[in-house]
Amino acid sequence: MFILDAHLDLAMNALEWNRDLTQSIQDIRKSEYGMTDKPDREKNTVSLDEMRKANIGICVATQIARVSNDKKLPGWNSPQQAWAQTQGQLAWYKSMEDIGEMTQVKNSIELSNHLELWKDDSVSKKPIGYILSLEGADSIVNIDYLEKSYNLGLRAIGPAHYGPGIYAHGTDSEGGIGIKGKELLKKIEELNLILDATHLCDISFWETMDIYNGPVWASHNNCRKFVDHNRQYSDEQIHELISRNAVIGIPLDAWMMIPNWIRGESTPKSMGVTLDLMIDNIDHICQLSGNAFHVGIGSDLDGAFGKEQTPLDLDTIADLQKIPSKLSKKGYSKIDIENIMSQNFINFLQRVWN
Repeated sequence: MFILDAHLDLAMNALEWNRDLTQSIQDIRKSEYGMTDKPDREKNTVSLDEMRKANIGICVATQIARVSNDKKLPGWNSPQQAWAQTQGQLAWYKSMEDIGEMTQVKNSIELSNHLELWKDDSVSKKPIGYILSLEGADSIVNIDYLEKSYNLGLRAIGPAHYGPGIYAHGTDSEGGIGIKGKELLKKIEELNLILDATHLCDISFWETMDIYNGPVWASHNNCRKFVDHNRQYSDEQIHELISRNAVIGIPLDAWMMIPNWIRGESTPKSMGVTLDLMIDNIDHICQLSGNAFHVGIGSDLDGAFGKEQTPLDLDTIADLQKIPSKLSKKGYSKIDIENIMSQNFINFLQRVWN
C-alpha cells in the first residue's frame, strides 16, 4: 500500500550522523560497527532504498537546527549558525535530486504528477518525493528569512522543538508565543505555509490556536491518553485539531508509546512495545473524530533513535507495511486504511495548495 510518511529527519541523519542514505540499511549498520558516540549506532532503520521497499512515495522531510544556550539541550549559539545548518541540509536534499534519489514536491501540480509517477510500474527506480518542513523555527533569523525559505521550497514549519525557542515554547518547557511568535504566525498564514503544531507546549499550543487561522497539521504526535506527558496531545487538543481539518501523524518513538519508559534502560522487548501500540493511537484519534480522516503516519524513524527505541516487530521502515493488516484486524475498511496510510495527508495537501 502507498505510504506518505509525514516526518523523517533524513538530512539530519546524513549530515549529523554521517549516514549515506543511498546505501542499504545493512551497509550503514556495518559502517557504524563499534561506534559509541550515539546510542542508535548500528540500529538505523531508514535508507532511501528501504523507503522504496516500504512504498513510501512521499515523505515530509525536515530541516532542523535549534538555538540553545542550555547545555542540557543540543543547539547552536545563534540563529545565523542555525540558518547555515539548515541550508547545508537543504543542499543535501538538492544533491539527492541531482542523482535521481529524491524530488521536491511544492504544489498541487507537482503532487499530482508525482503520484502518477508512482503508479507507473514501468519505472524501476522512482525518486522519493519530499515536502520540505522546518522542525523548530529558531533558524529563521528574522521574518524575511521565512520568505527566503518559502522561495527555496519550504512548505511546512513547526515554531518550536524541545525547550524554550525564539518563537514559541516547545516540549518540556512552559510559556507562550510572545511578540516574535505572533509575527511568525502572521507570516506563516500570509505565505499559506502549513503550521506544524507538533512540539508546542500546552500554553504555546492554545495561544497559537487563538490567533492562527491558516492550515495546521501535527506531523508526529501521539495521544496523552496512553502516555501522560506534555509531548503528547490531550483529547481536548486533538479535538481542536480535528475541528481545523488537521491530520495527525503517529510516530514510533517508544517512550511516546508506552508509559514509564526509561531512556538507556528500557528496551522494546522488556516493555512489550509493538506496532499494536501505534494502532491504539490511530484508533483513539479515529474514535474522537468519528471517522478515519484525521490520522496518518508520521513515523519519525531515525529521529535521533533507532531499533533500541522502536517497536520490537520493526526492523526497518519497510515494516510499516505491517500496519494495514493490523488495522484490518481492528475492523478498518480498505478505504479507511488507504486514508490512514497516505490519502488523508494527500487530501490535506491538495486542499491547502489549491
